[in-house]
Amino acid sequence: MVKVLIVDDHRLFRSGVRAELGSQIEVVGEAEDVESAVAAIESLKPDVILLDVHMPGGGGQEVLRRVLGSGSSVRFLALSVSDAAEDVIGVIRGGARGYVTKTISGRELTDAIVRVSEGDAVFSPRLAGFVLDAFASTEAPSIDPELDSLTTREREVLRLIARGYAYKEIAKELFISVKTVETHVSSVLRKLQLSNRHELSRWATARRLV
Repeated sequence: MVKVLIVDDHRLFRSGVRAELGSQIEVVGEAEDVESAVAAIESLKPDVILLDVHMPGGGGQEVLRRVLGSGSSVRFLALSVSDAAEDVIGVIRGGARGYVTKTISGRELTDAIVRVSEGDAVFSPRLAGFVLDAFASTEAPSIDPELDSLTTREREVLRLIARGYAYKEIAKELFISVKTVETHVSSVLRKLQLSNRHELSRWATARRLV
């Protein structure tokens, strides 16, 4: 059996993943932030880590940096609500063996974990193109000061706003409250000096964040 550690800052989501994984998978533990993830990887010695991209303490890239930087050969599979190119490319450059979104089924996720444990690279279909484009390009990514001013959670909210999600739908998708969604939207509007969600949508579309 493949020993798996689930790293995600939402307890309910971790429980859901446990329930969906097939009999080929043994979940040996869970972690909710960078510090607990690094400690659990060291103590539990999993074969594969299911890694959320955005969470407290620096996110998935910080876990990758600290664990793989120490010489560990453990394999990481990113599992995230985000399908943004910058998130996919960031964790793959950091050393993850694959990246799948949270729309994946339990059977597909089980298969992805097994494949990663065997050394394969696994991506949700539309994400593979991001990786190919990134590693085929010799140009450095452009710098966008306005985009860089946003936190990772604000980017997630912005992307869903641009896709036409209502505040309640965003809250459900990101496992946060509607009030928190409203706070993030207000912060994004202030930082980008925009007036409403329609302007946010146009801004995000122009930068291909949708």
